[in-house]
Amino acid sequence: MDIPVWFEITSMIVLTIILIGDLLLIRLRPHIPSTKESTLWVVFYVGLALLFAVLLGNVAGWRNAGDFITGWALEYSLSIDNLFVFVLIMAQFAVPRRLQQQVLMVGIIIALVLRGAFILVGVAVIEHFSPIFYIFGAFLIYTAIKQAMPEGEHEDDVKRENFIVRLLRRRIDISEEYDGSKLRTTVDGKRMWTPMVIVFITIGVTDLIFAIDSIPAIFEITTNGFLVFAANIFALMGLRQLYFLLGDLLDRLRYLHYGIAVILGFIGIKLILHALHENELPFINGGQHVEWVPDIDNLVSLGVIVVSMTVATVASLIAASREKSAAKKAAIVE
Repeated sequence: MDIPVWFEITSMIVLTIILIGDLLLIRLRPHIPSTKESTLWVVFYVGLALLFAVLLGNVAGWRNAGDFITGWALEYSLSIDNLFVFVLIMAQFAVPRRLQQQVLMVGIIIALVLRGAFILVGVAVIEHFSPIFYIFGAFLIYTAIKQAMPEGEHEDDVKRENFIVRLLRRRIDISEEYDGSKLRTTVDGKRMWTPMVIVFITIGVTDLIFAIDSIPAIFEITTNGFLVFAANIFALMGLRQLYFLLGDLLDRLRYLHYGIAVILGFIGIKLILHALHENELPFINGGQHVEWVPDIDNLVSLGVIVVSMTVATVASLIAASREKSAAKKAAIVE
């Protein structure tokens, strides 16, 4: 069942208004959100996504609603991985905590723009070159293997970004201190850029890296451009509040990258199976569809996403709790 154009337009207008309102709220009231405030906002955005799914189901069929929920859960899981890099960036550039909300919001806007561009390109490529699913699948499996590697994955991302930072410092004058959220400041009568410009560029590079990872993954769930973009919007909305809600808990989620690796690996395999099922390459099965290849339902994908993230989170918290207990016992013995 097709999604009515009026529903797509109305949804985009409402979501744009919400994002603008969120941005204005940060601009007019910069502060460090409390745990209660962050929790309420996260619940609000999750509830908004579920409400959207219900409305979508009633207007355009429950299959589309199911595809949206699965895509949203996938993108939300992958977006949480962004938070680890955001934490490293904030620490590396010593961003004052009261300014971190603005930095995160700018990062989210950059991510939406980049993902929107990738979605437009991706839909066009898929329509004219279906074997792209083989490439997407192989790339996601490769990414899954990288995610499953030992510690240092996120630190490597930041190191890659440091090249851009070093290049900027050689090309433009950058002050040592922040001047609120300003990009330009005056130091001893000289106009200079503030460290905020480096933070924004670094966040942008990070968003680009994650867009390259996440967009191919959701195309396995659905190739409907509206559903793909809507899932990304809802996944990124509330990410700022989730950053402050999780806080130090992020450091304790040591096994989360394994859960994400399982998800990416599963989606990569599913993409390749889908590509085989729709095969048009002459050197594979004589250019004919491979009919015996199983078609994995999106409900199974949703189950894999939820179970992987739950197991990884619970295992991380148990390990952290045991380490804390062991440290206390060692302190008592000493």
